[in-house]
Amino acid sequence: MTSTDTFVEYELSKSEADELRQLAKQLRLTGVDPVTADFYDLSRSAVQRVPSGLRGFLERFAAEQSAAGLIRGLPEPEPPVRPTPGHWQEAARDRSTIEQEVHLALCAMLLGEPFTWATLQSGRLIQDVLPIAGDEKRQNGHSSDTLLEFHTEDGFHSGRCDFLLLMGLRNHDGIATNVASIRDVVLAETDRELLSRPNFHILPDDEHVRQMEALGGAEHPALLKMREMQRNPEPVAVLFGDEHRPYLRLDRPFMRSADGDPASEAALDRLVDALSTARRDVVVETNSVLVVNNHLAVHGRMPFTARYDGTDRWLKKLSVSRELCQSDTSHGTPAGPRVLF
Repeated sequence: MTSTDTFVEYELSKSEADELRQLAKQLRLTGVDPVTADFYDLSRSAVQRVPSGLRGFLERFAAEQSAAGLIRGLPEPEPPVRPTPGHWQEAARDRSTIEQEVHLALCAMLLGEPFTWATLQSGRLIQDVLPIAGDEKRQNGHSSDTLLEFHTEDGFHSGRCDFLLLMGLRNHDGIATNVASIRDVVLAETDRELLSRPNFHILPDDEHVRQMEALGGAEHPALLKMREMQRNPEPVAVLFGDEHRPYLRLDRPFMRSADGDPASEAALDRLVDALSTARRDVVVETNSVLVVNNHLAVHGRMPFTARYDGTDRWLKKLSVSRELCQSDTSHGTPAGPRVLF
């Protein structure tokens, strides 16, 4: 394991990778899919059989509050990963990556409780991050030729994840994920004070509404709630917790000062500039997993030109909560309490 104050790394040995592969193969024999809630409920005890080095790394990551970590050397896919699909719906129909998803799920369960949103990718727990034609300019994980700006994952929501995991299936072009920690930023006292006031609105990003509308869920309670959050957002602070070692929530393209205060807007822009200066570029390669502490770090992605020829960057994404909130769960959704509004 290697580390800095805010970024840590771990590389599995060949024997550890073989051990993890065998565990995943055994779990696959149950016939339960890691995109569904049943997998996590039935496989909880299996996390104790994860190779001890990897298990210890993730347990320390959760306890020591590093901002981000990279795991390398996960088992090679057998057979090789199929060409990158053109849409997440196509990826969802193909289950050839299930063994990699089991590896990701096991890592996630060592950090907490995996969950997802009813409004994203039909409520599948493990989701696909890949370029989609027509989304090139959007601020979402399916864009390509625009900078995906720094953001807290689902920063608009009080039930946002504690940890975000991104697994690399394909990244031949070495497209970087950008991460930056609030612990690497020095702010003027006046800016810190302004950003600690509950005086900012963070709106739901477009994907939560757009996907549900496209799937015909016009009256789904989750969509109705997202629309209400767009119309009447709750004022929140950007910085919170310990004033000397704060947490943050940020999504600049979807943010504004609640009262239109120019000083608050300027402080927010200076925070973004400071995070950009502290940026670390991480290439999430095949057989690696990036873990982001969603309260300490923001993340984004560098622009790239998508080819849509099966060779584009393809990641798997999984969100994790330390304590899964039961008060905001879906009603009658197939994955039960692991699918949140």
